[in-house]
Amino acid sequence: MTVAPGDIATTTVTVRNDSDIVEAYSLEIVGDCAAWTTVEPARVSLYPGTSETVTLRLEPPRSPEVRAGEVPLGVRVLPAEHPESVRVLETTVRIGAFHELHSELAPRRRRGWLRGRYRLAVRNQGNTPVRVGFTPGQAGEELAFAFTPAQQPLEPGESAEIGLRVRTGKPVWFGAPVVWPFTVDAAETGEQDAPRPDEPAVRAPLDAEFVQIPIFPKWLLALLAALLALLLAWFMLVRPAVRSAAKEAATEAVQPRPTPAGEQGGDGQTPGTTPGTGTGTGTGAGKGTAPGTGSGGQGTGGEGGDGTSTDDGTGVLGGPQSSQTIDVQSAGGETKPGTYQVPKGSVFRVTDLVVANFQGDEGLMTITFGDRKITTIALETFRNQDYHWVTPIKIPENDTVTVEVTCEKPGTPATGRQAQGCHEVVNVSGVLSRTAR
Repeated sequence: MTVAPGDIATTTVTVRNDSDIVEAYSLEIVGDCAAWTTVEPARVSLYPGTSETVTLRLEPPRSPEVRAGEVPLGVRVLPAEHPESVRVLETTVRIGAFHELHSELAPRRRRGWLRGRYRLAVRNQGNTPVRVGFTPGQAGEELAFAFTPAQQPLEPGESAEIGLRVRTGKPVWFGAPVVWPFTVDAAETGEQDAPRPDEPAVRAPLDAEFVQIPIFPKWLLALLAALLALLLAWFMLVRPAVRSAAKEAATEAVQPRPTPAGEQGGDGQTPGTTPGTGTGTGTGAGKGTAPGTGSGGQGTGGEGGDGTSTDDGTGVLGGPQSSQTIDVQSAGGETKPGTYQVPKGSVFRVTDLVVANFQGDEGLMTITFGDRKITTIALETFRNQDYHWVTPIKIPENDTVTVEVTCEKPGTPATGRQAQGCHEVVNVSGVLSRTAR
């Protein structure tokens, strides 16, 4: 017998009681058709010598699980009183073939400059193996299509994913995006059976779009136009004005400046050059060097002279810049001082102080000028530190610059090994002047 998936077919089985007692018979379907075949009725009772016809109803579902082809069908008849007399009747059922493809394209809309990639999912919903081919469609010839793979074999119930690449022939440089619609049709290749009346003869193709975006968007064109306008404004307006202002400033800088009134004395000499004619020593407080000469000795002029200040009757003569270095090395847990003593007959005016903790030691450092404590700092808070004074700190003769270091933990220098002890260097700079009674 033949049955198509989704249809109903019937056949009959006749049961006859050839025994001499009343017998009840149970009928059961065995084999691959048992899931979708029923017996009506499933149990009969017969007197001796009588028979009854039982109907078999076959309803194979329209599913890939019901493969097309010949399938064995068995009916087992089991007597209740004589189970040893069981019988199995066999026949063959021919399952008809049906074809059904399910396809889906994702995404339906893709954006790109020249190309776009899509995924085509195909599933064989029929009950027979097929080979699926793909056909693109477009109104023009602007797009090129490539399927990977070009054909795909599918067993009943099997799914596959196909890659689709869409490419345009030329780019869009400026303007609005261009939309290219196209279709994709998935169909079986090779010879096929004639479709059933309830099967769609032609499946609608899948619709999709490729949106080709321009290489240069509109906002970039507006930005380039603004930059061009700024560039033209610079060369035509701003740059000439800047060059003119710079030229005027340079011309003004090289012109001679007029001499203010009072800059030159009545005898034609500038202030500070005052020939002295008297005897004695004047005390000047001012800038410039203008030693006065006279018959009675050497005098210092007022404004502009090389004045000499006095402090408790002690004159301080000008001296050179001096720089002294105090190097203090101490062991862990030790407190050790380092000193520099101002020479006799001199005054040290300190203006700069540089402290170096190049090992990264930990501990405490105290700096004292004479009996004045200048600062106390923790070693771990710095590596190099400097101090500067606009008004020099004066250290008289025989007083000392003292640097006292308490080493708590030696640091690690650039060699990468921890040092055996702490090592700090202090540089004191200033003017070392001689004193005169």
